[in-house]
Amino acid sequence: MKISVGPRLSFWTPIVSLPLSAVVFLQPALIAHPLAAIAAFLVLVAAVFASVEHADVVSHSTGEPYGTLILTVAITVIEVSLIVFIMLAGDGTPALARDTVFAVLMVVCNGLVGLCLIVGGFKYGEQGFRLPGVSAYLMVLMPLATLTLVLPSYTTSVAGPFYSIGQLAFVSAATLALYAVFLYVQTIRHRDYFLSDAGVGVDKSVVMGGFGKRFWVHVLLLLCGLCAIVLLAKGIADSLKTLTVALGAPLAALGLLLALLVLLPESVAALRAARRNELQKSINLALGSSLASIGLTIPAVAVVATVIDRPLALGLELRDVVLLVLTFAVSLLTFAGGRTNILPGFVHLVLFGTFVFLVFSP
Repeated sequence: MKISVGPRLSFWTPIVSLPLSAVVFLQPALIAHPLAAIAAFLVLVAAVFASVEHADVVSHSTGEPYGTLILTVAITVIEVSLIVFIMLAGDGTPALARDTVFAVLMVVCNGLVGLCLIVGGFKYGEQGFRLPGVSAYLMVLMPLATLTLVLPSYTTSVAGPFYSIGQLAFVSAATLALYAVFLYVQTIRHRDYFLSDAGVGVDKSVVMGGFGKRFWVHVLLLLCGLCAIVLLAKGIADSLKTLTVALGAPLAALGLLLALLVLLPESVAALRAARRNELQKSINLALGSSLASIGLTIPAVAVVATVIDRPLALGLELRDVVLLVLTFAVSLLTFAGGRTNILPGFVHLVLFGTFVFLVFSP
């Protein structure tokens, strides 16, 4: 799952971007000019890649499946900060969390899974994976998506695609509980379900010598990178929103942009694992991102929205519900037999292309 953006770049980016992001956070007027806003966005992208690079090194030291968890938690911190600050920008964007989480599901379950199956299928013909592990992902992912993205449109306490405060609290607690039980199964009870056939959970070439100085340097740089991302997200929130409106794109496109931004580094890792015939690692990275996005992002955003008294639209439109149900149905068929090939990969890519088309042409 190694991601490489260059050792010098990954080392210096958090160190350089943290003071720059602090200046942007304290003086957002500095990026009022479009070119300055673009430069700040590029720094944000570099900080995202560098943070995931350091999370990847840390995850190699801890081994699987804990390594995948570190990556997904880092991605979730990035995702929550971007959603919250853009949601608060201007007049507010109550549907941004819904659009971003739905985009994450579509990018992961269709785009990334499809590409991994095609990349691995063309090189190896068929690839195998651990059926109990994938079944566990889907078993938790489907009710999480239904509770958070489908059910709000059909409750009657509050009109529209909204939960009441009590309903939001219950659903947030339920999603956290489901995700916590899944983590227990993944990391303790049945961790062998999620290990690749090749392997052992720990990369001994990296762990040699234990958690030494190199490990803690990467931990520190990871924390610096995440702090920089949070501060930059606050600084460029208004600019991203303004740019989306100026281009005439729907606000759902902003959710797709955020999903692509936070998932791009992890997607590179998943594709590289598929090329190494490690499809289980690809699935861990892909479906793990989906679970973390719902199980952690939605409760975190719900708390913020409740505290600051902002509306939080979660329910999907019927068109998107149909696409979500179709995605899960195809996923159940794709991962039903323990081996897969390029055909389901192309099917998933067609569904992803349909999702992107409908974002811009609803």
